[in-house]
Amino acid sequence: MAHQDSSKSTPTIAEPPSRDAIIAALRTVIDPELGMDIWSMGLVYEIIINQKIHIKMTLTTPLCPYGPALIEEVEQKLKPLGLPVEVELVFEPPWEPSEDMRMEWGV
Repeated sequence: MAHQDSSKSTPTIAEPPSRDAIIAALRTVIDPELGMDIWSMGLVYEIIINQKIHIKMTLTTPLCPYGPALIEEVEQKLKPLGLPVEVELVFEPPWEPSEDMRMEWGV
């Protein structure tokens, strides 16, 4: 009877990143026009974690000149978390600043 080496273990599948880890990464993506992170601004509408990280987000306006750069930065910041990243850009509902942001900006 052959002795089995118990030091060899079966490979484990890495744990998917936590929602908190994803949010922490999103907080480092700064909107260059307003100088705030996209998470605090409410530009991220949904986070889905399965075989990939799916982010549903919007921009301050559909014609935002920084849109492509923001999406690329989201992908770059989330890539180190170990799953493929998919960013879905939506404009429904349209983004509106929160009441706190309006007060801060004096609008």
